[in-house]
Amino acid sequence: MKHGVDGRKFGRNTSHRAAMFRNMANSVIAQEQIITTVQKAKEVRRVVDRLITLGKSGSPASRRLAFDRTRDELVVKKLFTILAERYKGRAGGYTRVLKHAERRWGDGAEVAVLELVDRAEFDRKRKVKAAAGEAQAEAGAQGKDTFSRFKKIFSAKGKVSGEGKAAKGAPKGSTARKIPSGGKAGGSSS
Repeated sequence: MKHGVDGRKFGRNTSHRAAMFRNMANSVIAQEQIITTVQKAKEVRRVVDRLITLGKSGSPASRRLAFDRTRDELVVKKLFTILAERYKGRAGGYTRVLKHAERRWGDGAEVAVLELVDRAEFDRKRKVKAAAGEAQAEAGAQGKDTFSRFKKIFSAKGKVSGEGKAAKGAPKGSTARKIPSGGKAGGSSS
């Protein structure tokens, strides 16, 4: 019977499961978003929410307990400063699980995004376009062809045609095979 038994086992023993949850919780707190399976995300969500609640209390005992559960000073520092300030008015539910449309390639598992609520959004597209525009402006200002390096590589005759590998005594441009000094070409040694 399953009386009072809670949580998924994931085919791991207790220490392995605890280490997996610790590592994933540290990643969620540090990066504020991870991609994992739906089941793992739902279990790790419980661990992360409890850690953020510890961070909101702010006492030295809570700080020690959070370090005991995470074993990472940077994570504890972020919990007690940035995240405690961000979630001081929220009574719970610090994380969300968003199911991903595609399944994982290897085993077909359902994939989800586990992220912190109210996290800062990054506009990556704008940064990429700005960086590409700067690179084009810089290349245009210098009057330099961006593919000149590749043209040098592929226009070198010696590297492409194999002239450096021709056998001694063979006419230039041929790729004849060297014959060992003691015998005939090909065949096995008898």
